[in-house]
Amino acid sequence: MSAAISRLRDYSVDARVLYVSALAMVLGAISGVLAWVLIELINLAINLFYYHRFSFVGVEPANHHLGWWAVFVPVLGGLIVGLIARYGSPKVRGHGMPEAIEVVVFNGGRVQPRVAILKPVATAISIGSGGPFGAEGPVIMTGGAVGSLLGQLLPMSDAERTALMVSGAAAGMAAAFNCPMSAILLAVELLLFEWRPRSLVPVAIACVTAGAIRHMLLGAEPIFRMPPTTVVMHHAAMIGALLMGVLAALLATGLSRAIHFFETSFERLPIHWMWWPALGGIVIGLGGLIFPPALGVGYGVIRQLLNDQVTWHLLVGILLVKSTIWVVSLGSETAGGIFAPLLMIGGAMGVIVGHWLNPISQGAWAAIAMTAVVSAALGAPLTSAMFAVELTHNGGLMLPVLLACVTSYALSVLLQPRSMLTEGLSRKGLHLSREYGVDPLETVMVREVMHTSVFALPANATRQDAMDWLEKMDQRGSEAWSHWQRIFPLVGEDGKLAAILTRGQMITAASGGEPTDPLIADGVTSPAIVDPWETLRVAAEKMAELNLKSFPVVDHERTLLGILNIDDLLIARSKASLRDREKHRVLRLRWPFRRNQESQSPIDHLIDRVFESTQLQSFDPENKVVETENPREK
Repeated sequence: MSAAISRLRDYSVDARVLYVSALAMVLGAISGVLAWVLIELINLAINLFYYHRFSFVGVEPANHHLGWWAVFVPVLGGLIVGLIARYGSPKVRGHGMPEAIEVVVFNGGRVQPRVAILKPVATAISIGSGGPFGAEGPVIMTGGAVGSLLGQLLPMSDAERTALMVSGAAAGMAAAFNCPMSAILLAVELLLFEWRPRSLVPVAIACVTAGAIRHMLLGAEPIFRMPPTTVVMHHAAMIGALLMGVLAALLATGLSRAIHFFETSFERLPIHWMWWPALGGIVIGLGGLIFPPALGVGYGVIRQLLNDQVTWHLLVGILLVKSTIWVVSLGSETAGGIFAPLLMIGGAMGVIVGHWLNPISQGAWAAIAMTAVVSAALGAPLTSAMFAVELTHNGGLMLPVLLACVTSYALSVLLQPRSMLTEGLSRKGLHLSREYGVDPLETVMVREVMHTSVFALPANATRQDAMDWLEKMDQRGSEAWSHWQRIFPLVGEDGKLAAILTRGQMITAASGGEPTDPLIADGVTSPAIVDPWETLRVAAEKMAELNLKSFPVVDHERTLLGILNIDDLLIARSKASLRDREKHRVLRLRWPFRRNQESQSPIDHLIDRVFESTQLQSFDPENKVVETENPREK
């Protein structure tokens, strides 16, 4: 066995991960401070817009005393956000998550430096003027922008820069909601688009650091503390969780389609997009006049839902007014997050349905429903389930929460081809798949797909041999010229590779020069090679890097074993496709005493297969052909 097999590892990470992780720790601390700064900016904006005072005291816009004048406050805030987006950076628009995904997948982790400043300012103005949004999406984008900026200032690969950007984004989430574990899962399910130590380790370190900074600045208390659930989960509670997951998927699908409907509607308006947030502000102002608790982030309302401090007026107002102004204003592409509104709307639905589901409290049903709605809307069931625990510190709900989240996730992926996060990317003409799996090229070795019946020439071959080859090719016509082999090895008597010639070089050698000239002079004596124990992924990377479509396959002693073509890479892909599509029965139940009618027993068949797969390869310089009992060549 060659040395190539000893180089294969479970992970491809190197020592650079330690360097990136050290930077991520610093970035986590910065993101934790930024989350605190954004929360303070939102408090300041609320005080300025609704109470006309310079203060950082946390207040709710619903308690204002402006009367009818409050209708114009969101309009003014939307106008300011539009001006910032037009003359500052259009990247401040949106709720942060789709923009972060676009940067990670399509822009190599590169974010404009100004976004790190303008995004939190625009968000604070949008929410502070009554916008029904959360701060988490903009915090994610802001932390990601700082991480990207750090990665752009240092010599780094796109993968390392992306890891830093996601580290900053996830750290911002961890600090904003005091949920480091949920933030790590969020990065895995929504932002990284890979599961590798090179990115997971820095993200986790950044989130832990941001969580520690959060404890120092804002305390360790959960954002939405609720009474602990200590009852044993009755089967009725699990059935109710299943029902809640179905309803959450339907609700999330409806909200997602409504958002994209209003996005399309705003795009059809004959005015510049700078004015859209102000138009959305009109709807916010009218909705706030009808139902003031719909304004702002609404953390206080969520606490009421979780602690059974609700009225029917509050529930109906959330489902009708809050939902309406949220989807309309989000469709106007202003700045604001989606987590807090989804939690509030889902919690209201959970309390209403919980009236008919008795085994646990209505507040518990609110927690189950709100996280199930987030799971369906974002396509992140694990993040949502952990979210419920970290936001409330109520681990007793884990079983029904997990069941509801998985149920809503399963149904939502069947109901809508795109999630709330990726629909906007699709409308830009961008596509990404959120399904992760092992690369088929990583599981197949070169030796399994290489061609072993190869036309080869001895190392002392002359141009006359090339002339003979060309003559035979012309005699056989198009069938010969369409043959798979594009490179021709020159092999010594010991079977070792001496050189290769491409088809073009063979034709050139056959067309000019002395017939007795050695053919090796027209070839490449140090060709690029692949090892039979290398994976097809390694071979594909070599092909892409060297811009070659064929490689000779040699062992550690440089003995020629075969040829690998670019077409052979499709074999692994076809195997993966067949694994997904083909359906067949593996085990068959047989009645007692029924005689097996098969002509050959399964044991005999297996022995034959093993015998065929162990046939040795051989090379005969006289025949100029490498031959093997490989079933693929038959």
